[in-house]
Amino acid sequence: MTRAQQTISIALLFTSLYLAVFLEIVSFPEKIQNEVVPVLPFWALVSFGAYLLFKLGWGVFTFNDVPEAHKELISQIAEARAELSAKGVDVGSD
Repeated sequence: MTRAQQTISIALLFTSLYLAVFLEIVSFPEKIQNEVVPVLPFWALVSFGAYLLFKLGWGVFTFNDVPEAHKELISQIAEARAELSAKGVDVGSD
């Protein structure tokens, strides 16, 4: 099973569980059913976005801890500067 198939399967499982609760096939106490269940998709989307922002920030924060990627990026920057300089573009030097 590929990663995409696994992700789709998990998404379908959670969607079907949510619909069963939302359509009251599986019932919860009235307060939960009326106040919590309708906002679950929004809460899940916000939580997923926060998780992705954290992962992005952590990757930026720990970038220098990955020496191979750092060396590769520095060499790509030097290569791009050389190509632009050859074409007559002033790229400056930091």
